[in-house]
Amino acid sequence: MSYINDVKYQKDLLAIEYLPAVKSMAFRLKERLPSFIEYADLVSIGTEELVKLARRYDENQNDSFWGYAKKRVYGSMLDYLRSLDVMSRNGRKLVKTIDSLVSNYVASFDEEPSNQFLADKLDLPIDKIREARRASEVYSVLPISDNIDFEDSNANVLEQLETDDLITKVTAVLDQLSDRERLIIQLYYFEELNLKEISAILNITESRISQIHKAVITKIKDELKE
Repeated sequence: MSYINDVKYQKDLLAIEYLPAVKSMAFRLKERLPSFIEYADLVSIGTEELVKLARRYDENQNDSFWGYAKKRVYGSMLDYLRSLDVMSRNGRKLVKTIDSLVSNYVASFDEEPSNQFLADKLDLPIDKIREARRASEVYSVLPISDNIDFEDSNANVLEQLETDDLITKVTAVLDQLSDRERLIIQLYYFEELNLKEISAILNITESRISQIHKAVITKIKDELKE
């Protein structure tokens, strides 16, 4: 075996060593996603990125391969979700309307309404309701910046958030939240727990957690619009 082939072989072995970690990451992400997104697709995307990273990994610059690769592998899975384009621009307005109806319903009955209830309320085919709610579920696992950008796909929110003024605005909104609201955001976005796990920790229903999460995102959007 030539030296070049031997190096490539060793780097591929490095990728194989961390494949279980990629599968675990994909499983955790899948738990927070709607059923139409396949676990195998997430694993495939993550594995492909893992192999690429292993082949260009320089242990002299990074002493921990997984520390170097983890964020990039997870990012590749999020990029895949963004690429699905699950909702048209007009459909995003429908998502906002549905979220408002769901929020009011949960506040009254402490559970989420059925798709049929929403379809009847909005006089729309139930398939359109399902599509909008599936899109909402996909976007809910993406970083807060993606959720802020949800209403206007032309706005480069990631660039905007780099300015001190807007970072200050977002921080101000988060500071106004209750301890429970801040904890939900922490557990959902940073600890990457699913609604069932957060429900067990806080002893409140999954529907109520979903409602609080969406309300926080709305507050941040409203602050940015100003």
